[in-house]
Amino acid sequence: MNVHRLARREFLTRTAAAVTAACMAPALVSAAAAKRTATDIVTLGRCGLKLSRLGMGTGSNSGNVQLGLGQETFNKLVRCAFDRGITYFDCAKGYKTTPWIGDAIAPLPREKVFLLSKIGGNPEKPGEVIDELLKAYKTDYIDCLLVHCMVKDSWTSDQKRLMDAIDEAKSKKKVLSKGVSCHALPALRVAAASDWVDVNLVRINPQAKHVDGETPKWDASGATIDPVMEQVRIMDRNGHGILGMKIIGNGDFTAADDREKSIRFAMAQPEVDAVTIGFKSEAEIDEAIGRMNRALAAG
Repeated sequence: MNVHRLARREFLTRTAAAVTAACMAPALVSAAAAKRTATDIVTLGRCGLKLSRLGMGTGSNSGNVQLGLGQETFNKLVRCAFDRGITYFDCAKGYKTTPWIGDAIAPLPREKVFLLSKIGGNPEKPGEVIDELLKAYKTDYIDCLLVHCMVKDSWTSDQKRLMDAIDEAKSKKKVLSKGVSCHALPALRVAAASDWVDVNLVRINPQAKHVDGETPKWDASGATIDPVMEQVRIMDRNGHGILGMKIIGNGDFTAADDREKSIRFAMAQPEVDAVTIGFKSEAEIDEAIGRMNRALAAG
């Protein structure tokens, strides 16, 4: 037996294996980098702010669902969501949970929290309302402030006083980005084309449950999802941040198959930056993360 020949053969085998591994390494790194999850930190449209792909809604049924938990349990749920990797929290002036938000997020690093809020109606002194929100949330700024629940195509003129107040707050760094949540297609079309809007909060699910329709009412029947997604694509072309809501059909999707279908649909839309789901338990958080992760992995 030629020892030198065996040694040379072993050297060549090991060298070939090392070269193969080195060639494969970039592909493996690339594959790992391409993996997407529910708790990825993503960029929100042209405003460039960062938030988790999955957000926690705090206003199911105007916040009555979360209110029923009691403040201590609600606080624990917010912190549980953050521990799972959720940094985006969806709030509003009209939610019953508004007085609780400040204490709920107080232990969290503020720079890692994306706090979205909304103001509805047509307040006489909107600047004061914004300051009241900042005080309630115990924060110096709101990451994103939206005009809430618009249904008419005249909303940009109807809400000019509120929009001007949001602009002023943004100039003072009390608000970092601005936009609108729409609940009917006439308002949604205006939002999609608007230069004023940084961020749109849009009702999205393939079952078209509580999504925007032609009738200028927040919950008119007969809506379909395709016209909504047409406007979402326009928003994307205009550089708007796009946040999906009503992913669980306003809580109507009690069947697991419906939740799965809706989450898979939302995750398949490249224009949608992130989504918000209202939670009332840790189990619901874990289920949503699991379903989103599987949907994203499936491509």
